[in-house]
Amino acid sequence: MCKLCLNGVTSTLSRFPGDINPQAPVHIVVIPKNRDGLTKLSNAREDQKDILGHLMYVAQNVGKKECPDGFRIVINDGEHGAQSVYHLHLHVLGGRQLGWPPG
Repeated sequence: MCKLCLNGVTSTLSRFPGDINPQAPVHIVVIPKNRDGLTKLSNAREDQKDILGHLMYVAQNVGKKECPDGFRIVINDGEHGAQSVYHLHLHVLGGRQLGWPPG
């Protein structure tokens, strides 16, 4: 099982554990329960649009609840995008003023 999937709260289609290497005071990961080939965003198929929308919806709900002053949602894609776990996931970051550019 993916190490991201080992803990956390769940919704019907997704899980949201804390990140194993937090980059902000609040760093929550939103991941689909059913991987279905979604190793990275650039591999998404047309029939996966609903789960992609659901993940964004869940991420904004988590962000509003955990970071009422604002938050950032990040998706890393591929080696140059700094993806280290090949199971599509969204990072919800907040709890402090975030800088720009991010990397």
